Amino acid sequence: MIKQTAVAISMLAALGGQVAAQEEMSYGEAEFVNSCAACHGERGMGDGPLASILTTPPADLTRLSEGNKGAFPYYRVFAVIDGRYLIPGHGGREMPVWGQQFIEEDAKTYGPNGGELITTERIHELTSYIETLQR
Repeated sequence: MIKQTAVAISMLAALGGQVAAQEEMSYGEAEFVNSCAACHGERGMGDGPLASILTTPPADLTRLSEGNKGAFPYYRVFAVIDGRYLIPGHGGREMPVWGQQFIEEDAKTYGPNGGELITTERIHELTSYIETLQR
């Protein structure tokens, strides 16, 4: 597992140039800006520029801990972002299945195994960033 984590970190470092991130921006924040802010807004409050045209308003991501007795629901947020393992029949999904979108581009660059590692790490970085947005 340590070897896989080291490989994932190395690959993420290589990805750094592909994301429109500034030096002071964490990888998770850059991923949020590139993948989430259009709907959830720059501060994650559900007020992005596309929010008004969506059938279901985007969640206010700053209140996830509040709605979970003060504890950030890390793995639930991770699963929702990834979307590949959610059980069909539990409601529709307007939000993109980011796990599928990320794996398609990551596997092209890093192969199927490396792509899966990078995709998983991208979602962890994004989930960790969302945790920092909690009020």
